[in-house]
Amino acid sequence: MRKTTVEKMVCMIAIFFAATALAGQAQTFTTLHSFNVSDGYSPYYGTLAQGTDGNLYGTTTFGGVNGDAGADGTVFRITPQGNLTTLYNFCAQTNNGVCVDGQSPEAGVIQAANGKFYGTTSYGGNLSGVGGCIWAGCGTVFEITPGGNLTTVYDFCSQTNCADGATPLAAGLVQASNGGIYGATPLYADTNGAVNGGTIFSVTPAGAQSTLFNFCYKAPCPVGITPNTMVQAPNGALYGTTQGGGAYKTGTFFVIAPNGKFATLHSFNGTSEGGGVNAPILASDGNFYGTTSGGGANGRGTVYRTTPAGVVTTLYSFCPQSGCWDGQFPTAPLVQGSDGNFYGVASGGDSAYCNIGADGCGVIFEITPVGQFTKLYDICSQKDCTDGADPHAGLTQGTDGSFYGTTTYGGSFNATCPNGCGVVFRISTGLGPFVKSNPSFSKVGSRINILGNGLKGATSVTFNGTSATFQVISGTYIKAEVPSGATTGTIQVTTPGGTLNSNVAFQVVP
Repeated sequence: MRKTTVEKMVCMIAIFFAATALAGQAQTFTTLHSFNVSDGYSPYYGTLAQGTDGNLYGTTTFGGVNGDAGADGTVFRITPQGNLTTLYNFCAQTNNGVCVDGQSPEAGVIQAANGKFYGTTSYGGNLSGVGGCIWAGCGTVFEITPGGNLTTVYDFCSQTNCADGATPLAAGLVQASNGGIYGATPLYADTNGAVNGGTIFSVTPAGAQSTLFNFCYKAPCPVGITPNTMVQAPNGALYGTTQGGGAYKTGTFFVIAPNGKFATLHSFNGTSEGGGVNAPILASDGNFYGTTSGGGANGRGTVYRTTPAGVVTTLYSFCPQSGCWDGQFPTAPLVQGSDGNFYGVASGGDSAYCNIGADGCGVIFEITPVGQFTKLYDICSQKDCTDGADPHAGLTQGTDGSFYGTTTYGGSFNATCPNGCGVVFRISTGLGPFVKSNPSFSKVGSRINILGNGLKGATSVTFNGTSATFQVISGTYIKAEVPSGATTGTIQVTTPGGTLNSNVAFQVVP
């Protein structure tokens, strides 16, 4: 029997909403730059950082003018339009074959309050390393100006038996409200070359280093092993995760005070909650959100939420269907967009032209705080993966409203990069411009940075309605003082082009 007109309409509506759930909202994807070895290749885990000049800063793990198929890495700047400048080529200084200025930065950079950028290299630096990094150096913390002048702030394994840690790898840095820079080393090498669970450290811009916590020396490692990038909360404490260890050997959620007081808040169970826990972010609701690279209902990773007390909720399990149309094995942190939703990438998943590995070339997705999932884009949906492949770094939302990210592979292919050298991309989802503060919380009387676009000629800055004194530095950068009487809420900047709101509520702390 033929379907009635009403039945046909119901079917069409159902098909429409199903297609919307799969394909995602309207968006525009643009490849901004394809790396080519001489300007670096394989930007691995480093999330791009937006500077006060409105440009984006990042690292490549390999390549550069001093690099070859095995080494050395770069720091770069790229405009939102895609004009890339290499600021520094690592391994410009060598001693007995070791890159004394550092080698292979896997994490990205952060811009500190002094306007300079800070990052880590996985190898190079100190020649006194032991175990696995003795021949290549054990890594560094570096400082680099927006103009490209690099200074080594600290050499890892400068202490006996590498008590200060070694090879920071993908763990990035964070600047706390006290001005100190905090980070983690996933590996800790003893004099026999045995690898232990890692460290948490602080370092000042002047190079004074302190080891705040040593992760366990041997199994079962209840506190966790291999810590990730941390995030500071308004209470001053730093919260983070580990990729392994804990009660189930699949990762933990922890808190550490700036003085080193440490507590494990939760052990992920490796199954329903996921395992191989990636770095968290602090969301506007006061909870922490992130991804796991494994576990979940389908064994392909999850999106999780955890309260500051460590109560974990699994919001989404990847790969509910054959082919993993929604992605699988995410390795990157999330970012909260100006609409309150979360945006991220999965390194694997269904892609039209992907022939790099068996897990697919990755997706870009959006997820609401209650777990409603939308796929926005299939990485490597363009022929020959000219749009990239395998994103391992998180997204950054620029103050123009668009999201920016990198892929490890795809883009330009050559003998050095048989899987592609990686790309920088932009994806626009229709979100408008906004302002964001650095930091996102501070005391009354503190001076903070406000980033945005079209800020020249600004006539007013308010903190939740309370007027503030401010100085317009450029069209992308304002310095403002948190005013007396300010309360937690939205920062508003009135410009000739209209009023811009902050993407998250600024929190006034005691």
